[in-house]
Amino acid sequence: MSAILVIGSANMDLVAFADRLPGPGETLLGGAFQSFPGGKGGNQAVAAARAARQPGTVAFLGRVGADSFGTRLREGLAQNGVDTRWLGTVDGASGVAVIMSGGGNNMIVVAPGANDALDAAAIDPKAFDGARFVLAQLETPLDGVIAVARLARAQGAVFILDPAPARALPPELLALVDWLTPNESEACLLLGVTSLGDPVAAARRLKALGPRGVVLKLGGQGAVLLADDTPVLIGAHKVAVADTTAAGDAFNGAFAVALSEGCAPPQAVAFAMRAAAISVTRQGAQPAMAPRTEIDGFSG
Repeated sequence: MSAILVIGSANMDLVAFADRLPGPGETLLGGAFQSFPGGKGGNQAVAAARAARQPGTVAFLGRVGADSFGTRLREGLAQNGVDTRWLGTVDGASGVAVIMSGGGNNMIVVAPGANDALDAAAIDPKAFDGARFVLAQLETPLDGVIAVARLARAQGAVFILDPAPARALPPELLALVDWLTPNESEACLLLGVTSLGDPVAAARRLKALGPRGVVLKLGGQGAVLLADDTPVLIGAHKVAVADTTAAGDAFNGAFAVALSEGCAPPQAVAFAMRAAAISVTRQGAQPAMAPRTEIDGFSG
């Protein structure tokens, strides 16, 4: 049994690097190409496993295809100490993310592949036995995410939802969320606005949608934590940015770990901010996740 259960996508990230991102219709000569294990679910599982003080803390529930990418994704998770007993294999292709990275920014197109099989029927209740914290995202079918939220509530686990990629969410799901962790664009979509405005006011409006707590991620400006009626602004660290691909995933995995170890929410956010800051100084998704010793020693 694992204290932290992550449910979500596992993708192979195919990344082309350039000095900048291309414009619409533009063909841009880039530089290096690399492939990395990724997917928001897999990323958060690896981030949590590396951030945890004790091994064997994190399990992952997902789906990969019966292809070489699926084999590599499974092996990568296991090598990082993630329990993969709930990672199933289905016929067809694994999920793939095609990523263009340039100038410290990125553009991503995801072909879900096997991740589309992670619907409500694929969510095994036995995976929740012993789980105290459950993480999910939105790269898999929404009915599966709702099933996860219901099972987390029934288990008495803390449910952390990263509402990415951005999409409208039903009130039923939001009411089951303990921590909602959107970035600015995701928050705008949830609130039905084109500009976030005052982040504290935005956090209050997000909390009014149903979640018990909100962490509004503001990139280089830090994050707004709203657990009760008193907002807390936690500043970001200034680092040299190489690749922002999985910063949010690094944050969520580390946030869950800190909460699971008894940290108060402001300290958990500060811990997660350090993990995210380290991740953006490196290229790739799962390879960029920081180990615990590095997070604890970070002072950037």
